[in-house]
Amino acid sequence: MDRRRYDKLRRGRVEPQARLDLHGMTADRAHGALAAFILGAHAAGLRLVLVITGKGRPGGMDALAPHRHGVLRHNVPHWLAAPPLASKVLQVAPAHVRHGGGGAYYVYLRRLR
Repeated sequence: MDRRRYDKLRRGRVEPQARLDLHGMTADRAHGALAAFILGAHAAGLRLVLVITGKGRPGGMDALAPHRHGVLRHNVPHWLAAPPLASKVLQVAPAHVRHGGGGAYYVYLRRLR
């Protein structure tokens, strides 16, 4: 992504062409939905999509084992960097506040070949 487009993206001046909301999904279900969404968006020739993970919620004090705060927010960048999505994704960046801030990511997709 060139510098000018990245600056516009960081300032929230570019509208995503599609969005996926993963709120309330389990990690397994979210992983499948993310893969289907990214592959479909790439096949449709889209370049910028928004993936909303939410910020996560802390576990209760009575939890038996500690668990990560914001499981989806933590895992989505890793899933996007792994096959088969890595070949479709050019760049991942945190979303601007108007598009979800820390609970969302911009995903910039590669051009179709």
